[in-house]
Amino acid sequence: MKRALAVVATLALIAPQVALAAEDEEFDPSHEFEQNAWVPIHIGPLDLSITKAVAYLMLGSVITMALGIVLMRWKTSVDPDRRQSAGELIYDIAQTQIAEQGLPTKAMARWFPYVASLLLFIFVVNLIGFIPLPLSDETFTLFGLELPTLGIYAATSSLAVTLSLALMTFAFTHVEGIRHNGPVRYFKSWIPEVPKAMLPLLVPLEVLGQFMRLISLSVRLYANMLAGHMLILTFIGLIFLMSGAVYILTPFIIGLATLFYLFEVVIVVGIQAFIFATLSAIYIGSAIEPEH
Repeated sequence: MKRALAVVATLALIAPQVALAAEDEEFDPSHEFEQNAWVPIHIGPLDLSITKAVAYLMLGSVITMALGIVLMRWKTSVDPDRRQSAGELIYDIAQTQIAEQGLPTKAMARWFPYVASLLLFIFVVNLIGFIPLPLSDETFTLFGLELPTLGIYAATSSLAVTLSLALMTFAFTHVEGIRHNGPVRYFKSWIPEVPKAMLPLLVPLEVLGQFMRLISLSVRLYANMLAGHMLILTFIGLIFLMSGAVYILTPFIIGLATLFYLFEVVIVVGIQAFIFATLSAIYIGSAIEPEH
């Protein structure tokens, strides 16, 4: 496993810049996050074109569904093998560490599948963002063949993606709050018991606080993934910008970049998925039982 991680890390640090080295283009990490339409799809004013982010989301969705089926539904037995044990571990984390900590018992059947799916989907999308893949509109020539450039990109480093995920939780939270408590009791639960004179000040703050949850969910995931990829790409740029005697620093930069890459893959990828799913469970649970 350690050897595999080392190989992937090396590829992730070197592969994205094969085309750069071959074509002597100026390196700019921000170019990796540009969204060009691969398959233009326009319906009226709506732009539904397939871009790099959409391709990664589609791939992440397929892998997430495949993992759920293979690890948790395919050929299960009383005496689990490693595959089934891995699925049971994911299930146990989603149930005991996320759902049961935020959702009331009466909401488990309805909302456990949602928070568990969030956990696995965000984890998968984050993880494949650190694996060099030929999902790019750039190409390079090798032995006369034009091949797609390998690169690393996380769909969750796009604010539009993380905001869409956060909007789902935001909508489900308030729909469930109103469904279980009625609109009057639910919205009244936002306001603490204070003197009436303070209500004009507290009501706007409480409403703002609800929308801050939306920003917190989306920006936390987006900022962490974007910053991680930008730093890794910056390390790559430094390697190729080195010249002359400064080449002596190249091994140090590669080593530092590899350590940071492994830190992102081993720790940040899972933590960000866990936090997003946990906060979603807490928000939905607190709306169903405001006193919870």
